[in-house]
Amino acid sequence: MALHPFIDKMLEAARASGRPALGAGTPADARALLATSRDALGPGPVGVSMEELQVPTRAGSVPARCYKPGAESQGLVLYLHGGGWVCGALEDFDSLARLLAEESGCTVLMLDYRLAPEHPFPAGLEDSEDALLWIQRDGMQQLLGRGVPLIVSGDSAGGNLGIAAVRATIGRVDVALQAYFYPVTDCDLERHSYKNYSEGMPLLSSDMRWFFEHYAPPTLWSDPRISVLRGVVAGTPPTWIATAEYDVLRDEGEAYAERLRVAGIRVELHRVQGLTHGFVRLFNLVDTARTAVLSAALAMATACKA
Repeated sequence: MALHPFIDKMLEAARASGRPALGAGTPADARALLATSRDALGPGPVGVSMEELQVPTRAGSVPARCYKPGAESQGLVLYLHGGGWVCGALEDFDSLARLLAEESGCTVLMLDYRLAPEHPFPAGLEDSEDALLWIQRDGMQQLLGRGVPLIVSGDSAGGNLGIAAVRATIGRVDVALQAYFYPVTDCDLERHSYKNYSEGMPLLSSDMRWFFEHYAPPTLWSDPRISVLRGVVAGTPPTWIATAEYDVLRDEGEAYAERLRVAGIRVELHRVQGLTHGFVRLFNLVDTARTAVLSAALAMATACKA
């Protein structure tokens, strides 16, 4: 399918303005580049309340935001934002958290896990694991006053952290559903999608190499805590995944879904046609991006009723 008309115009505008690639500068440059798009993305639902808090971890504590829908929460979603383990701030994903909370009927806990290169692997993963353990131990009671189904969600590198954190806490944390948008699952930069959907796209193959290099030394890239496709999948909870047609990460996300399917894990896979990496934040601007986010919210709501 051809690129969505909005995406086509967005990419043309980026080329005309000389917008640099994410991996063209320093981590600070990449973070600033991601932040510049906040205002243009539009707000999330106003009926969702937000509270800032600290989540205890083995390294001290990390900031988080708790988004609650207007009605009584039916579940709790731990959301781990994308950004290649290097970029991304809570404010960058505020509108998305609000939409997921309203449409799923769940409280959404957005974790501000530590970023590389200041805090390289496994810092962000340890924060994610510790957040899950805290939720299971007393966080859910603290936030909601009762037990509800727990869902782990995220996009891109956040999806990678979610998969690895859920795997590390199997048997200690009860997760009803995983829901990920275009997750990083492998360090193989020679896949078909890397070769065919890099040029002119929002995420280049060179960007991914740059992210990997900041996250961990090359000798660790194949570690199943980073290349999660290579790890054990036994015990994985039911999983919902959306990939983007024009995304270097498409093939590895779909390979992870197939790995789960072959292992007998219930998995729901959606390839969102005509869209590129990063579409999850475009739900106010692109109809098919909104449809994908609402599909994830529906999967969350359904998991809470199972």
